[in-house]
Formats: sequence, C-alpha cells, structure tokens
Amino acid sequence: MSLKEGRTIYLDNAATTPMCDEASQALSEALAPAFFNPSAKYTQSAGVFERINKARALIKGALGGSLGEVYFNSGGTEGNNTVLFGAKGRKGSRIIIGEGEHDSVYAPAMELKNSGYDVRIAPIYTDGSVNFEKFKTLLNENVSLVSIMHVSNETGAINDIAKFVRATKKVAPDAIFHSDGVQSFLKLPLSVAALGVDAYTITAHKIHGPKGIGALYVKRGAKIKPLILGGGQEYNFRSGTESSPLICSFAAAVQKECNDLSENYSKISKYREYFVKKLQENIPNITIITPLENSIPNILSVAFADVRGEVLLHSLEEDGILVGTGSACASHHESRFKRLFGLDEAHLEGVIRFSFASENDISEADYVAERVAARVIELSRTVRQ
Repeated sequence: MSLKEGRTIYLDNAATTPMCDEASQALSEALAPAFFNPSAKYTQSAGVFERINKARALIKGALGGSLGEVYFNSGGTEGNNTVLFGAKGRKGSRIIIGEGEHDSVYAPAMELKNSGYDVRIAPIYTDGSVNFEKFKTLLNENVSLVSIMHVSNETGAINDIAKFVRATKKVAPDAIFHSDGVQSFLKLPLSVAALGVDAYTITAHKIHGPKGIGALYVKRGAKIKPLILGGGQEYNFRSGTESSPLICSFAAAVQKECNDLSENYSKISKYREYFVKKLQENIPNITIITPLENSIPNILSVAFADVRGEVLLHSLEEDGILVGTGSACASHHESRFKRLFGLDEAHLEGVIRFSFASENDISEADYVAERVAARVIELSRTVRQ
C-alpha cells in the first residue's frame, strides 16, 4: 500500500488536535463583531458577556457539573497549577499526587514539597494507572489535597476516580480532590458530579478546539484560592480580560464532540483494535504498554525492541506519518516515565505513543503498520551491527 504524495497521517492527537470546522467558524464570527471587552458597561459588551456565559453553561452541561461552576483560563497547565497552589492547605499538610501525573501537576507538587509540605507520590502500575491499594496507605487525616489524573496522557489508562474520591473523603473529609481531565474530557462518558471531585481540569486543544483556552470545574464549597489576581473577572476566580472568541470556539468544539461522542468512540476503538493486530502480525517482540481493556481508545503506547523512539519518530515522519514519544510538554527534558513502565533494556528507549482521532480512517492503518514494521526492522539492524 502506498500513501498519496504530500499526504500526512497525523497520529499524535494526544499532543494536540486540529481545529474542527465548527470551532474555526465560531472563532471567526466572534473575532470581529464581538470584539468588545465583556466587562465594559455598554450594551455591546453585555452581549459579549452573555455569549461567554452561554458557552460556560454548555461546557458545564457537558461535564455534568451541576454541583459547581466552570471558570475559563488559558488551558490545562494553568488549571492544574491553580488547584495545586490554591488548595494546598496549611504548610506541613499532606498532598498526594499520582506518580504518572502530567508535569503541570508534578512540578508544582515538587515546589510545594520544597516549601515544607508533606508531598507523597502514589505509585503507578506499569500500564500507567495508579495503584489504588498503595494509594490508600498514604491517606491520613492530615491530607489537604489529592490530585489523580483521570486518564494517563502517556498510556491512556483510566483511573477509577470515584473510588479514589470515596477512599480520600472517608479518611480526610475536608481534603480537596482534583483530577486532571485533559485526556478524558469527551473521550469517554463523564459526569464530574458522579465522580465526586472538587476540581477537574479540561482544555480545548485536545478536543479540536483552539489553543490557549481551557477551563476548571470547581465544586461549590471547595476552597480553592485564585492563582491570578486583578480585575476580578470570572466571578473573582480568574482575573484577566476574557478571550471571548476563544471561549466561543471552545464551546463550539465541545458541542460537536458531545454530539459525536458515541460514534467517535466506536470508530476509534475499531481503528486501534485493527492497528494493534497488524503491528503484532508484522513486528516481533513488541510490548503493548497501554492496557487495552482499561483505557480510552484514543491512545496506544508501544515499546519496540532495539530502536530509539525519537529516531523511529523521525523515520516515520519521512513516510508522512506523525507520532509521539509521550507527552509533548515533556519533550524538552528527559522523560521520567521510561523507568516506570517495567520495560527491559531492549525496549526501554523504543516507546512510541500513537494517538487517534475521528479523522483517522481505518483504511490508513495497513500503510502505517507496514511502514512502522519496515522502519523498526531497518533501525534494529543498524543497532545490532
């Protein structure tokens, strides 16, 4: 099978997604006629403010967030930092995070540890999910904050957040429980009310919306201090002039993904299932890191023997195939995840993350598997020579 010249197959959707037409159109429509500052007092600004709140209500509904409110921000990193620094409790209190958390949770937690907080790391299994039994041993009445991601951005593994929340609240009822939902939002059915979380982070660019806009769900009564102070926008939770065009675009993407959730889930699941089969048929000695029975279908992490992931990535790029080696936000430094997957030395450096979206058609899977197999064989021979 050959690829049409100039065609690119994009399989790094966990890093970011292309904007959908609906989001692009909403962005364009909101840029010119609705340029007014939503905090100004004239009628035109009131109209912009109303648009923002309509978007807020739509996203709140998509989250199942009837027990709290949604506040707009710049994205997942800001949302996670807001919770870590805004809900940290008194100095010396215990903070628990998962071992596999995104750096926007891990780095603030390490900063808090250096400032005198009792930060504990809940170990993960080799598939990227948090070890619940070991997590429970870290709980005590001194816990002020817990942050466990809903879906691993490295492997796609799903954590049973409701179970973690119940265990936490039983021992430390006043603790704030936060979950990073950047990879889970609109990838699987979701109700933050049912999960019981106090805070939940989402972002637009993972669901075919624009970059630079996200939101934080906060349950009513949860004590989280603002990270950014100033003019009191977002109901005094996040100061700074709201980007109404980005917010409207975000809402348009949410609406489309809500409408297509079931269809997308089925399509992407079939793609991944077929793709795994073709990889296993064509490439010996591969390790599937992603737990296929407990993960979103959008992510597949695979370790190939005797190759370097980054070299394989660039080789596939020559074939018009774009993949990842893990979190794009960690690409500027050595990943701390390699040693957590329990891989032997042959597979340790050969991790590739394929991540899919509804735009990926199963007709391309044969070509991708064929080129991956050819490149792995070629590169592994070079290593052995």
